[in-house]
Amino acid sequence: MRKKFFPAKILLFGEYGVMENSVGISIPHNFYTGSLEFHTKFNKEILCSNYEIKKYYSFLSIIEKKRKNLIKLNLKNFYEDLRKGIFFHSNIPQGYGIGSSGALIAAIYDRYAKKKLKKCLKHAIILKNIFSHMESFFHGKSSGIDPLICYLNIPLLIRSKTNITEVKLPNNNKEKVTIFLLNSGFPSKTFSMTKFFLGKLKDNKFRKILKSEFIMYNEKCVESFLKKDFEFLLKNVKNVSTWIFNNLRPMIPKTLWKIWEEGLLNNRYYLKLCGSGGGGFILGFTSNYEILKNQLKKYATEIVFHF
Repeated sequence: MRKKFFPAKILLFGEYGVMENSVGISIPHNFYTGSLEFHTKFNKEILCSNYEIKKYYSFLSIIEKKRKNLIKLNLKNFYEDLRKGIFFHSNIPQGYGIGSSGALIAAIYDRYAKKKLKKCLKHAIILKNIFSHMESFFHGKSSGIDPLICYLNIPLLIRSKTNITEVKLPNNNKEKVTIFLLNSGFPSKTFSMTKFFLGKLKDNKFRKILKSEFIMYNEKCVESFLKKDFEFLLKNVKNVSTWIFNNLRPMIPKTLWKIWEEGLLNNRYYLKLCGSGGGGFILGFTSNYEILKNQLKKYATEIVFHF
């Protein structure tokens, strides 16, 4: 079987806002990838992966029956491959907010879809709808954006649930702004974080300030990113970071509260959620990565890209 690799993803802007039909930008991150493979010898990783995919197979069998005209997977072939020991070989850390489940979903769809849609933008909305149902096994209510990014492997601008276009990233060598990942040191429990956020949405006051403040700041981040207005971008990333710190602090690992606030006070860097929050990676923005790297030397950081 020819290996097909599917990348991780990073949601640069739009965390939780995309669930409320707000704008977002998500990009593939090819430093981390995963592929479906057959084992050559058994080990703990292979057995565990195969076992977990079997549970996912059972879920897909149920929704296939309920939604006959939606997904259309070749479940017979899928089952036979599971019996032969197929597993997902991946270096994408699970529970770190960069699409480990999204890459798996993309790989399964690519291998087992009966009428597989081509990897092109014109199918994006249909694919997103399919993936949202496939993804619900992992996260409950899901947008389908993560598997879509992993499957298409192109940066996407999400303006709404029905308006998705490709976006060109700024040049990766100007080094005016660096976007980086900061490792919290432990995975997130995505389902509980999503449940927490959906619970907050039931509060009319919170929903109001989410729309009037957070979504506005997020949209300005996207606007300045697309215009390559780096000064305005950092200003609005700070607004997003401040809003999250004040209104969604339980979604920030407690071990990072101090450095999160220090960034807001010294203006050397700003942190925001990467994925669901609660652990995993945190996304950071800075205009001087070398100074920041020394300041946060006790934490593992890695560059996403300079621009």
